[in-house]
Amino acid sequence: MKKTIVLSFSLLFFALSLKAQNKPFNPDTIRTIVIDTPIVNIHAHHLNAQDFINAVLADTGFYQAFRNMKKYSFIAENYIYTYDKKNKINGKIYRKIKRTYSPGGRPVIEYLAKRDSGTLYKKDGKYQLYTLNMFDYIFTAAYNATYNTGGSIKPAGDSKDQSYKDKMKTLIFAPGHRVNGIPFISDKTEIFSPDMRQFYDYQFARGTYLDTIPVYRFRVVQKQSTEGNDVVIKELTTIFDINTFQILGRYVNLQYHNLFIDLDVKMNMELNNVNGELVPTKITYQGYWDIPLHKTEHASFLIVQKAYTR
Repeated sequence: MKKTIVLSFSLLFFALSLKAQNKPFNPDTIRTIVIDTPIVNIHAHHLNAQDFINAVLADTGFYQAFRNMKKYSFIAENYIYTYDKKNKINGKIYRKIKRTYSPGGRPVIEYLAKRDSGTLYKKDGKYQLYTLNMFDYIFTAAYNATYNTGGSIKPAGDSKDQSYKDKMKTLIFAPGHRVNGIPFISDKTEIFSPDMRQFYDYQFARGTYLDTIPVYRFRVVQKQSTEGNDVVIKELTTIFDINTFQILGRYVNLQYHNLFIDLDVKMNMELNNVNGELVPTKITYQGYWDIPLHKTEHASFLIVQKAYTR
């Protein structure tokens, strides 16, 4: 009997070890937000839940911050990883980029480091994964673009590919709003609507961002009593500057599982103030998704942008 117990324990330990080994690599090792205390009575701060909700829904500053980076010279480091079915890394991309402006006002991109390895590209030279194409669409294209006064979060394209990108843009830059045209999910993205509020708890805390900036953390999280597929946004956390109520950070966790869709995406985006303007400083993504007519994708990335100058 004793041998059986020891053997069973050994098998359990071995199984847990394998599971730990197969856990996806997390490239985000930079801790920027330290929570000091939960806020039990937010009204003591002359605020209520609706104040935070209104600010999240009305915010355009987060999108503007990504547009603002086109005005600046900066250093960017991009770490990108793709994974096989056993969660082992099968592709890596590293870029260290210096972005400046020419005397004529055109952006100049200098690769200080550029390394690729593993299974990343198709025979035609394009990325195998749509996730990497989205990365190019959001970041690489922005590095090469000049700033203009136009731009909108709202959809602008007619093609199927562009339409999908615009839906992703809304999910990233305007969470809480309805995103039409996504089967099973569209009616669940509007998390502050009367129909969806019942599924969430609101949590408040105070903390410090980048060691010096006092912030509020407003966390919208799925209730434990909520059924898994009643929601697609499992968590939306927003970081507010206490003094200005500007949004400095956003974390979104999207999960949905049924016979047709298997989705688990976590995104974290952080901003900082440069010359009175918000600009992105850190973006992380960890995502797995399997949807009809697309190859299963599993990837993560970390983007750090620093040394902003005009």
